Amino acid sequence: MRSARVKHARRLATRAFRAKTGEFLTEGPQAVREALAEPGVVIEVFATTDATSRYGQWREEHPDLAWHVVADDVLAEIADAVQPQGVVARCHDVTGTLDALPARTRLVVVCAEIRDPGNLGAVIRCADAAGADAVVVAGDSVDPLNPKVVRSTAGSLFHLPVLIERDLGRAVETLKNSGLQVFAADGGGRLLHDAAIDLTAPTAWVMGNEAHGLPDAVRALADEIVGVPIYGRAESLNLATAAAVCVYASAAAMHR
Repeated sequence: MRSARVKHARRLATRAFRAKTGEFLTEGPQAVREALAEPGVVIEVFATTDATSRYGQWREEHPDLAWHVVADDVLAEIADAVQPQGVVARCHDVTGTLDALPARTRLVVVCAEIRDPGNLGAVIRCADAAGADAVVVAGDSVDPLNPKVVRSTAGSLFHLPVLIERDLGRAVETLKNSGLQVFAADGGGRLLHDAAIDLTAPTAWVMGNEAHGLPDAVRALADEIVGVPIYGRAESLNLATAAAVCVYASAAAMHR
């Protein structure tokens, strides 16, 4: 099956075609299950014979959904993973803009100039697990609909708003105007356990670029520069781990 729809799906590997069509791919049973749980998101599904047998209940639960049974090699052409898990869904774009920031927001993660797809996906997954209200992908970051990002979220992309804002300064100002304190997760400021750091207040955590950290202009806009204490001999934490520590510290304080 090398039909026009297969060729269309393959082209969604490129950012330009995703932007042009307003579509993207999600793959693997966990992610496809989460996509199907959101009404109107999934356009069509491509699945191998084995996957169709294994996940046949999804087909029954969504009788109006286009479901294409394809050979393993065709599925491999569509999927981005080295070892595809048998099922890929073509979906409508689920990202938004800052205008879609939920009302009464208490916890937001801002990904500033994050370039690594695995890191961005892990941060979105962490934000979801911690109960954050939104993730803002700001500046010249990797596309959150990049196949590697989508796969790394393990379905969390469909659970909370993922908002895109190219102007990092505007993102920070908008969050401050929405009543959130802005903490820049970076070195040179107070440590996370400092008594002066109020983790119970509505907060936006800004996580910087893997190699260069946060721009000075963003540090200047932040209410606090907050660092994660290092008790051992490691020079630093990787981005996703630092995000998890910071966001869960806020989540724990807010739920206490």
